[in-house]
Amino acid sequence: MSTPALETQVALNGALNRRAPRPQSASVQVTDYDNRQTVGKLTVDNPKMACRDVNVYYGQKHAIKNVSLDIGANEVIAFIGPSGCGKSTFIRCLNRMNDTIPTARITGLIKLDDDDIHAKEIDVVQLRARVGMVFQKPNPFPKSIYENVAYGPRIHGMVNTKAELDDLVRESLERAGLIKEVEKRMLEPGTSLSGGQQQRLCIARAIAVNPEVILMDEPCSALDPIATAKIEELIDELRENYTIVIVTHSMQQAARVSQRTAYFHLGDLIEIGDTDQIFTNPRHKLTEDYITGRFG
Repeated sequence: MSTPALETQVALNGALNRRAPRPQSASVQVTDYDNRQTVGKLTVDNPKMACRDVNVYYGQKHAIKNVSLDIGANEVIAFIGPSGCGKSTFIRCLNRMNDTIPTARITGLIKLDDDDIHAKEIDVVQLRARVGMVFQKPNPFPKSIYENVAYGPRIHGMVNTKAELDDLVRESLERAGLIKEVEKRMLEPGTSLSGGQQQRLCIARAIAVNPEVILMDEPCSALDPIATAKIEELIDELRENYTIVIVTHSMQQAARVSQRTAYFHLGDLIEIGDTDQIFTNPRHKLTEDYITGRFG
């Protein structure tokens, strides 16, 4: 087996072996399904983002209901829950992507460090540079691999010379674990890459503008297991420099990559806590039923 193939197989085996812990028959403290008050510790000692009493409405539909939580600096926090529970809606609040939906209305407080992201003086373009996003389906620009990564730094005025831009593009691709695969293909279209490579290109594009937070909305849902393993290893490496919020339908993935997990159900934040605790010792009956497969 060639070295690249061997490395790929090792990565895949590692991902498949890191399964979610099995919940123990333990101490569920809230057994009333109608009790939707959040269980668990909402705050952290070193928050990068703080959300308080966040509500989201789409017209008359109340999609997110009084959600409060902290997102810690240099942590990976996973949002889990059944389809339609509000986890993707909530993550889109964190860089005001819901502003693009005409019927959306958001109330409550969301702070990035000490900045209220809804304050009048906040430049939304700059906010989205500070809080980048990687979407469910890879969406490279219809440009070359090089231009996909160079676009953001160029429009934000981050570099002064072509040499500086070249270095930044290469560094971003290297941090995204893609440089070895594309260094001789820089002028080829980004769309010529495989699905997993395209997603890593989108991650390189996001980190090229030096964000503080990276939002990932089901980044592996369209990828095969090998590509998924590479993205998960990359997430673990990126945590050293960034705060990462990931929405995932895969509980195994949440267990592998995150330090804290938040469980959403029908717009309510039901439970939040350390990932190991959520999966082995859930405190709300709704959480236990979801992670044991009784519904989803």
